[in-house]
Formats: sequence, C-alpha cells, structure tokens
Amino acid sequence: MSSESFFAQLPEMVVGQDRPVPTLNGERRFVNLDNASSTPTLQPILTKVCDFLVHYSNVHRGTGFRSRLASWAFEEARTIIGRFVNADPEHDVVIFTRNTTEALNKLARLYPFRTGGIVLTTLMEHHSNDLPWRRRCRTVPIETRPDGALDLDHLTQLLAEFRGRVELVAVTGASNVTGFVNPIHEIARLAHEAGARVVVDAAQLAAHRPIDMKKHTDPEHIDFLAFSGHKMYAPFGVGVLVGDRRLLGQVEPDLVGGGVVHLVTSDKVFWNELPGREEAGTPAVVGAVALAAACRLLEKAGWDRIRKHEGRLAHRMVDCLNKTPGMRIYGATAAQRLEDRLPVFAFNINGWRHSLVAAILGCEGAIAVRCGLFCAHPYMLRLLDLDPPTVRKLSQELCTGNYSNLPGAVRASIGIYNTDEDIDALGEWLQIITAQRYQGRYRLIPSTGGYAPEPTAFGDYWVEQWTDLSQHFSFDIP
Repeated sequence: MSSESFFAQLPEMVVGQDRPVPTLNGERRFVNLDNASSTPTLQPILTKVCDFLVHYSNVHRGTGFRSRLASWAFEEARTIIGRFVNADPEHDVVIFTRNTTEALNKLARLYPFRTGGIVLTTLMEHHSNDLPWRRRCRTVPIETRPDGALDLDHLTQLLAEFRGRVELVAVTGASNVTGFVNPIHEIARLAHEAGARVVVDAAQLAAHRPIDMKKHTDPEHIDFLAFSGHKMYAPFGVGVLVGDRRLLGQVEPDLVGGGVVHLVTSDKVFWNELPGREEAGTPAVVGAVALAAACRLLEKAGWDRIRKHEGRLAHRMVDCLNKTPGMRIYGATAAQRLEDRLPVFAFNINGWRHSLVAAILGCEGAIAVRCGLFCAHPYMLRLLDLDPPTVRKLSQELCTGNYSNLPGAVRASIGIYNTDEDIDALGEWLQIITAQRYQGRYRLIPSTGGYAPEPTAFGDYWVEQWTDLSQHFSFDIP
C-alpha cells in the first residue's frame, strides 16, 4: 500500500469509529474533536500490540524464548523512538515513563541544579512544564504577545537579566490552548548562548510535526524532550523522557526498586546505568511497543501529508467557527497565521457558558470537545482578560467548593483521521445551540462547574442510556 492510499484510509482505521454513541436523541455517529487531550488508537497500532501480546513476557533477565523476544522488542522500541526525534545516540538516552507529566517531574528531580539557579518557563505552559520546576527553584515566566504567541524579545531580555543563573528554559513545543508552535530551535540557540539548557514539552507537538533534537554540537540542539503515546494514537500508558545521559545520571535514581541496581548488599547499593536505573519495576512493555508502532505509523502517513490535511481542516474549522454569532477564537486565526499553529482551537460564544456549550455538543450532537482552563491556568486567565480582583474572587469561591463561575473556554482539536464531515458537524451544532434549537434541558453542577441533562420527555438519559451502554462494555468474562 502506498503512503498516499494509506493516509486516505486513516479515518476507517480509528478503533471504535464504527460504533455510534447514545445521545438525548438516540444513537449518533461519534465525532471526536478532543484529540489535544488524548487520541484514540488506530487499527495498525492495535494489531501490532495484539501480535506482541501473543509473545508477551517480562523483560531483561528471563531466559525463555518469550522473555528474550520481549526484551528485544522493548529495546528496539526504545531505538525507534529515539530515531523518531533524531536523538543523538552517543549522548542521549530514552527513558520510559507513564506520560509527559511524569517525564518532566522526573527531569525536575534529577536535574543537578546549582544554588540560586533559575528556570525560565513561559506563560503558555501546561502545568506539567511549570509546577515541577516551582518545586525545585525559582521560576520566571516568559511573557506572551497580545495574540497569545510567545514573546521572544522578552525571552532575550530575561536571559540577559539573569545571565549565569538560568539553568533551564522550559518551553512547550506547541500550546494545548491556542496551538501556537514555538520556534524551539531558535529558543535553544538563545538559551545555549546564555549558558542555559532547554527542555521541550512535546506532548502536543509530536503527533503533528517532525521533531529533530539535533547533535549535541549543534547550537540549536534540544537538551531534553518529553512526550506521550496517548496523544500519538498509542494510549497504552507510556511516555518518554529523552535527553543528556550524563546529566540524568548524576544523582541517585528518582524511584528505587527492581531493575535500578547492579547489586544490593546489607550496607551498600551499586546503581545500574541509564536507562535501567530510571525504570524501576516491571516496565510497560506493551506501551513501549505501541508507541514505537505509532512513530512508524506517523512516518508512513508522511509529515507533509499530515500537515497539509490538518491545515486544510484548520481553515475549514475557522470558517465554521466564524459563522457562529458571538464567536471569539483565542490565538491568531488569519489564513496566513494558521501555518504557525496546530489545529487546536479554544473559543467562547458571547452569552453562553463554555461548559454548557460543551455539554450540549456531547449529549445531543455526539461531538467530543473539552472545556475549562486546559491545565494552563495562567495562560487562560490572560487570554480571558481576567483582572486580579476577579481572579481573587474566583479563588475564594473555588476554596468553598463552588465552581459555578469557573472561567474557561471550549476547545476543539483535530487529529490526522478527522474529516470535513466532522468539522461541518461542529459548525452545524454551534448554529443549533446559538439559535436555541437544541432539545435538552441542562442543570449546572456547582461542585464541578459543568452541566448535565435533566430527565425530560426523552426519559432519564443517565439511567437509560448508560444502562444500555454498559451492555456494550462489561468486565464480565463470558
């Protein structure tokens, strides 16, 4: 099969795509526009997992055929993933973790900070690339421009102001809110010129753009990189931390237990080398196999085709969103700027609660989106133009358990398998919502800030539909 025909068949490869989901109006075709949160798996990846499970065994010291084969598959997956981001095999190591969050927390604990060291983060970071650094040292945020893009002039200013004290520049490869793709190699060059290193949270980036960490001798080299399988069509519980082997091995292991040692005596421990010393316990071998298969699948689909397809759908989505009365999209949406961002769109509709819009889309349109602050609270609060007094008032309400006024937006995000029909369905339902032609009645849940449909003439949605759904999925073994 040619790569072109392979790409054309991606919509049919989504596992579960042929199964409708219950709505207030009966069963409908499921439209998944929540890919920035997590992606479904694709049939070729599931097939590789099932093929491997026939031979599954624990890795490393087993002498049986299956253990030897599993050990080979585990290490081959590590090699494939390293090549996927062009890691430097002489200096970099690929460490398996559960997800991007764990990878960045691990890096924060392992990094040999100097006294008084500073980490420059950005205002647009996901909490996973912000909070771990706050626990280790002082952090200083790099500002964003009015449209939400990163302010590189402010980065240059901060590197000069704190020259000699900046240990790391921690930056997202692409925003999970506005989709802006950051110039990670330019940022790396600026950081290296100032004597700092750069860590890139590539959780959003890895499924949409090729990544090149480059050689350590290159001024634009990426020192550390983290990403997850579940955002790359391999939701099997694995992420990776890729980076400088020498630096990651300077302190004692983050977690201790089986696999991290050469030898333990009654009074002494001889630690293993990387990556083993940072992969305590039985690893998620199946997840590693799945992630490697996902890397191969993305390469087969072809980055040019992926970018062209997602870019075309991004233009279509902006057109659909802009036809909705009262629409506000966060981040640049001009046609020439869509090339600078991933197909991730956070928006609000004047006069409508974001969580109500999301609830109607899911419960009546069978359209999966996400709403809220997207684990990027400082960024969202800035984009929403909320002043400090308002934020303080909201904080007081949240502390009492009342989330009724929790701010946020709706987010729709595109994957490689999405189609014109998916985008058009979103546009159609936004028109239905703003024209108040939806049929359900919804109640606010103060403890979450979300909305749930009330029992209506359709019957009790939550009881009847979920009872029916449980017949499709059960833990009972026949």
